[in-house]
Amino acid sequence: MNILGLVLSFVLIFIIIGIATILQKIGALGDEGARKFIHIGVSNWWILAMFFFDNVIWASIAPFVFIILNYVSYKINLIKAMERGGKGTLGTVYFPISLLILVIVTFLIEQPFIGAIGILILGYGDGLAAVIGTKYGKHKLMLGKSVEGTITMFVASLIVSISLLAIFAPHFVWLAVVIALFATVVEVVTPKGLDNLSVPLLTSAFSYLIFILVQVI
Repeated sequence: MNILGLVLSFVLIFIIIGIATILQKIGALGDEGARKFIHIGVSNWWILAMFFFDNVIWASIAPFVFIILNYVSYKINLIKAMERGGKGTLGTVYFPISLLILVIVTFLIEQPFIGAIGILILGYGDGLAAVIGTKYGKHKLMLGKSVEGTITMFVASLIVSISLLAIFAPHFVWLAVVIALFATVVEVVTPKGLDNLSVPLLTSAFSYLIFILVQVI
């Protein structure tokens, strides 16, 4: 299952990148839209990981490979659908770094759903917030963020949190509001690019601590 999971990991990620590249070339997605399509799509890798990996080393391989690949792409614009050209940041590298850290920590403590909370909130919450904020964000906040994007971040984070808690901790679904609010605040105060580190890592850590307090884990 671990070997199958690794194969499926690369298949999934390259399919997502391929679709984004095609949509970008035919004009269905702009540059930023293609980046966020990949951002959201790749976050779903965590769902695959929870089903197929029971070994932290096997689960770590794909994120480690993409740290290297994404850095090379950042330097030489290898995967154009992921990059902003000369205006790019290391956000695409920080994403797999977050994946790797959360894989190591949450798989070792045998609570991978904790990592799922951080990564899927990053994928859907931050990803959709950027899309909505860029297109409709007329009321500005700090660090270039907008009210519209921030509301989107909260709503998407809430939906992700409710969905995961309904499966893994159904008696504590009410915690979804607290987690979503925390993730939204972290996203708002974090500079662009760095939120690929701060949102998943801090949200997962916060979730773990709050679950301990209410004796979920």
